[in-house]
Amino acid sequence: MKIAELLNPKAIAGELRASGKGEALGELTDVLVSASDNLDAEEVLRVLHEREALGSTGIGEGVAIPHGKLARLDRLLLAFGRSRQGVDFDSMDGRQAHLFFLLVAPEESVGVHLKTLARISKLLKNPSVRRRLIEAPSEQLYDIIVEEEDRM
Repeated sequence: MKIAELLNPKAIAGELRASGKGEALGELTDVLVSASDNLDAEEVLRVLHEREALGSTGIGEGVAIPHGKLARLDRLLLAFGRSRQGVDFDSMDGRQAHLFFLLVAPEESVGVHLKTLARISKLLKNPSVRRRLIEAPSEQLYDIIVEEEDRM
């Protein structure tokens, strides 16, 4: 399944204000909750913090993919956020994160969850894609994701 099929354009935050991990998770959760039905922000934050306690989802190169699983979900949900100034996310390479995909999946969905994480990683592995997403106006972010994913 494509990222663009899972990402609601309303679940995109083009200008995150956060400076730290907790603030970024809060902002991304708020965006996801506002674009979704029947999603509890506190529950989402709880599973995200539990996952972060196992190790940072800041994968490096300015990218973080916070994720978790929720029992009540019937489908995988995504949000995207960008921070031009960068967020201290305890990334593996010690650098700040600028691009974020927040992913929450149903508890029993292992395959789709892992395939989506891999697809996001593959998309953001390309330096020119990262650069386009950082430099673009907020209203173009979804279109860039669609365009670049079609090239993969």
